[in-house]
Amino acid sequence: MIGILRNPTYAKLFSAQVIALLGTGILTVALGLLAFDIAGGDAGIVLGVAMSIKMIAYVAVAPVAAALLVRIPRKPVLIGADLVRAGVALSLPFVTEAWQIYILIFLLQSASATFTPTFQAVIPSVLPDEDDYTRALSLSRLAYDLESLLSPMIAAALLTVISYQNLFVGTVVGFLVSAVLVSVSRFPGVEVSPPTPFLERLTRGVRVFWSSAELRGLMGLNLVVAATTAMVIVNTVVLVQGDLGRPETDVALMLGAYGGGSMLVALLTPMLLKSLPDRLVMLTGGVALPVLLLAAPGLMTWDQGTLQWAALLAIWVLLGAATSAVLTPSARLLRRGSTEQNRPAVFAAQFSLSHACFLITYPLAGILGAAIGMPAVSLVLVVVAALGVVVTVVCWRRPLAAGRYSEVT
Repeated sequence: MIGILRNPTYAKLFSAQVIALLGTGILTVALGLLAFDIAGGDAGIVLGVAMSIKMIAYVAVAPVAAALLVRIPRKPVLIGADLVRAGVALSLPFVTEAWQIYILIFLLQSASATFTPTFQAVIPSVLPDEDDYTRALSLSRLAYDLESLLSPMIAAALLTVISYQNLFVGTVVGFLVSAVLVSVSRFPGVEVSPPTPFLERLTRGVRVFWSSAELRGLMGLNLVVAATTAMVIVNTVVLVQGDLGRPETDVALMLGAYGGGSMLVALLTPMLLKSLPDRLVMLTGGVALPVLLLAAPGLMTWDQGTLQWAALLAIWVLLGAATSAVLTPSARLLRRGSTEQNRPAVFAAQFSLSHACFLITYPLAGILGAAIGMPAVSLVLVVVAALGVVVTVVCWRRPLAAGRYSEVT
């Protein structure tokens, strides 16, 4: 897997991705401390609004940015997005009101919604060999999982010697280094799409999804992943400390178990995909997720004890593994169902549509979880995930002939 880093362009781009991810993770910690400084006990409200703004920006901005910037070379788009993110991070320490946070977060996440799908659309051109591309997807999945584990620890270590305001400076440096690495990378030449009306460009990615049974099936799996991830991200702390009465360190342990399962499957994915079709791997993970969520309520109502805790940890490991089985190969479908010209629009559509699922599942997990309890909300999310599986099975019920994927240019 590490061998693909011998490709100098990919090595620079992967380094830019990792550095930007770490910067974003550290910024998240610093933002929480800033919110507490401004709002005190209402910091949770500020952060909740900020995270909602993040999701709205992801859903709304990605396709618009892809449509507006379609005729601009991808390198300056990536550099510009990094510079905007650096400017926002530089401005955050000077914030004194909550509304200022909301504006800056919208700008920051709008830049991320521009950067991420554009970056993802470049990698297939940099690594045309499918095996190399699969290894790159595994490395990317590992980078996301490691960031979620390492960023809080790095931020905590830095806070022992500097104030939280200085964490923003580190984030600025990270985005600037990312921009420099992108600027010195050699991008493959891509023929620019001919001029078309804005509405056609705006809907291009969604039309590709609609025209391809394979990508429509991916939308069902997006809903499955969103239901599971919402349960893990939103309710792990409530389950561990509220329902089980365990210490804060066990929250980190349970989230670490989820991340560990995800990383294990990411490492194994290149080997798995040499002998198994990517859709079979993804569908297996997609079917496993609602089954695992269905097992969770029974464990939650079990008498508390070591066996219950060990079983829940095992479920979280398996949830992480099944989630990674869906997410890691998914970009292979996007690559296969797109052309060089429409690929940024297709990746932007996936970015937008997948995050739209979170706009459904996060409120369900949070609001319903508080109202009806963890076991009941798990069952609700099982139903949502099962609907996603049904959509995928219906769309993938007939194998698609090789090379017969519909394309919209």
